[in-house]
Amino acid sequence: MKKNFLYGLKRGIPIALGYIPVSFTFGLMAVTGGMPVWMAIFISMSNLTSAGQFAGTYLILHGAGLLEITMTTFVINIRYMLMSLSLTQKLSQDMTLPRRMLIAFGVTDETFTVASMEHGSLSFFYLLGLITGPFIGWSVGTALGAFICSSLPEALSNAMGIALYGMFIAIIIPPAKKSMPVIFIIVISVLVVCILRYIPLFSSISSGFRVIISTIIGAGLGALLFPFEARDNNIQEMRE
Repeated sequence: MKKNFLYGLKRGIPIALGYIPVSFTFGLMAVTGGMPVWMAIFISMSNLTSAGQFAGTYLILHGAGLLEITMTTFVINIRYMLMSLSLTQKLSQDMTLPRRMLIAFGVTDETFTVASMEHGSLSFFYLLGLITGPFIGWSVGTALGAFICSSLPEALSNAMGIALYGMFIAIIIPPAKKSMPVIFIIVISVLVVCILRYIPLFSSISSGFRVIISTIIGAGLGALLFPFEARDNNIQEMRE
């Protein structure tokens, strides 16, 4: 058990280090928007959802309704359901329901990728070790961002909000440079958001529902026009 836990912990260290700067930005954003430091840290300790957490917190800070927040985070985070279903095929036989629920909390894009690459069945203690590092990294990064932002002068603290936009640009540019389907989905989603925001006919639609609609349309058209076969060919071309 100890050996499996330490092995999982070792595998999760790079993920934890990568999470710190991202969650640092979240801490900055949350406190800059007027959220108490303790609340920003609590959100990160009770969520490991990255984009969904950013979107949900943004809506909270802007006074969105519960339905809007729920639907937005559901659409953004639904991929974790698919990842969890995939991992269930590799779980060891001693994985009880409480253990499954605990491990499901730590399923992210990165932990799923690492776990799915392992050979053989996945033990509870390996997965526990794997998610422990990212959880700590995400929480510590948020705390650092929140405390540092709260100690900065107000003018400088408000200016730090630009880091959020820089982070999203850094996320989408690398994959967009390598994949036409990604560029297409980004462009379509941005166009839909602009249409919903600037055309008077749609002015009554809130920011949260604009995100939901643009995500569904962009992802739906991407799946329709670029099925798995096309994406596999695209990946093969990039490798060559």
